Amino acid sequence: MKKLCMIAMLLIAAINAYSASPASVSKPANGAHKSHAAQAASAAPQVLPRFRFENFTTANGLPNNHVFAVLVDGDRIWAGTENGLAVYENHVWKVYTTADGLAHRAVISLALDKNTGDVWAGTMGGLSRISGGHIDSFTQLNSGLSNNVVYNISIEGENVWIATAAGGCRLNLHTNQWSLYNERNTPMFEIWNYAVSATPTKVFYGVWGSGILEYDQKTAKWTRYDDPDGETETVVMKDQGLIHEIVTSVSYMEKENVLWAATYFGDSHYDGRYWHNFLTKDSGLPSNFTNYVKGVDGKRAWFGTDKGLAYYDGENWFVYRPSLTDGKPEMTVRNAKGIVTPVAVTTAPAHNYILGIDFQGNDIWVATADGLSHGIRQP
Repeated sequence: MKKLCMIAMLLIAAINAYSASPASVSKPANGAHKSHAAQAASAAPQVLPRFRFENFTTANGLPNNHVFAVLVDGDRIWAGTENGLAVYENHVWKVYTTADGLAHRAVISLALDKNTGDVWAGTMGGLSRISGGHIDSFTQLNSGLSNNVVYNISIEGENVWIATAAGGCRLNLHTNQWSLYNERNTPMFEIWNYAVSATPTKVFYGVWGSGILEYDQKTAKWTRYDDPDGETETVVMKDQGLIHEIVTSVSYMEKENVLWAATYFGDSHYDGRYWHNFLTKDSGLPSNFTNYVKGVDGKRAWFGTDKGLAYYDGENWFVYRPSLTDGKPEMTVRNAKGIVTPVAVTTAPAHNYILGIDFQGNDIWVATADGLSHGIRQP
């Protein structure tokens, strides 16, 4: 019953995400236009993170326009799509399919092992490792993988941490030993693990319907964080804990001991002691329905929502998207006082439904539901 209720909530959220009216931009009251405009100009950040977006689709080499994940690997860019894994190098796309050994055609997550250069791909039918152009695949039948639906991967040292539809698991590359994490040996009571973020000190799992699980590498102990309001969409105690139980993405900043968490009903920032949560009604978040979060550090993070790409610099919010009304490129800035200022732009991400984010120097790559976008940082 509990899971059915949660599924119903998710379906309602998804329907609302596609049918909701455009987010409003604050407008000054009659007679206050000049003073508010001047205030907005003076309060806007002096350095705007502006980008020129170039978009990739099947028209220029992608195997499919539905891009679940993007991974920056030096000068190479990997894209996990609904119909294969693609790598962009020297302005040319190369595509890997099941004929090359890929576990499944739908690639929904990607991770890079910086020690070996191997790329790991989570698919709807298993886990694949791309090493020197060769692909090895792991499934429930030939390995200790928890489930063949691999939602997320995080590499930490010699350990590959994996989030699956039936719990989390870890593959030790030195011993080739698998460890499984589920409702039997952790505090999770739902086993749909959507996200994982691993470091040498801590590992965080985002669980669909079971909040966040923290694993302390030193003590091997688990801690669970959940929504103190329960599983409702109504937020009664906004900053008393995790914003919602349905966690879709986690990004842990080890240096600052800060965790960023995305849910389908808002987003959270946790510094190990205090929670600070974000909702559209009191922040610059374009939508509470968030698919992905990518932390920059303890104060800054990028959010992929169903209504656009958002960046938070610790005080101001920046939103990049095709307009929800006419589809034209749009950028807005919301300052700490809640004043929203439009910024003139000529390009935008390929689609408002953002599923993945990665950085390449000052540039940003964005996986969307209708193409892959490269945001080239402008001076």
